[in-house]
Amino acid sequence: MQKKIIIANWKCNPISTKEGEKILFSLKESIKTENEVIICPPSVFLSHFLTLFSGIYSFGGQDCFFEEKGAYTGEISPKMLQSIGCKYVIVGHSERRTIFNETDKTINLKINRILNSTKLIPILCIGENREEREKNKTFAILKEQIKNALKGVAIGKAKKIIIAYEPIWAIGTGVYAEEKQIEEAKDYIAKILCDIYGSKTSKIIYGGSVDSKNIKQILGTTDMDGVLVGGSSLKPKEFSAIANYK
Repeated sequence: MQKKIIIANWKCNPISTKEGEKILFSLKESIKTENEVIICPPSVFLSHFLTLFSGIYSFGGQDCFFEEKGAYTGEISPKMLQSIGCKYVIVGHSERRTIFNETDKTINLKINRILNSTKLIPILCIGENREEREKNKTFAILKEQIKNALKGVAIGKAKKIIIAYEPIWAIGTGVYAEEKQIEEAKDYIAKILCDIYGSKTSKIIYGGSVDSKNIKQILGTTDMDGVLVGGSSLKPKEFSAIANYK
């Protein structure tokens, strides 16, 4: 069976390195898998965790800036993430789009900066909200987000990108998209990539209320390349069951 990509997005959790260490040491004992397990903790913890758990997990940033360096108070550049050993970085998460008003243009600048100046692998998040779903605008939203995000990205670099389909209405709600909805979204995303590049190019994963109870349905019936996990990734027993999927 093909190895799956299992990504933990801890968001703004936990509040101390001690709590984070406890989670990671627990996972170290319980995760027994060939799947690629990627941990994306808050940036202030990254260097510490990379020192303690290098070679056990892969690590990624939850976001980055679109410039390499300069007078940008509070920002973290892709090169900074790479310099401490990160391999991945999340871009365009729905919370960045809705809470922090990130635009498609900003996300495109980030994607291009990452691909042009580092070896980091971008995890590009896309997805529709409840109103857009109910008005049958899902495909139009996905097409717009993908095309805008990939402007100026050549096929060779596009192959590095992981695309995470995260329907906003499913994130943190306990309700995950139905298998048919997930499969339709994946097929459409693949079609858009084929229209742009002539082939699927990118791996496609799913995010949105993923847990140990639905992981088999999500990965076993939809042919997704992996999952992006939010709240469940902070619970060692839950995340271990997800990561150990086969």
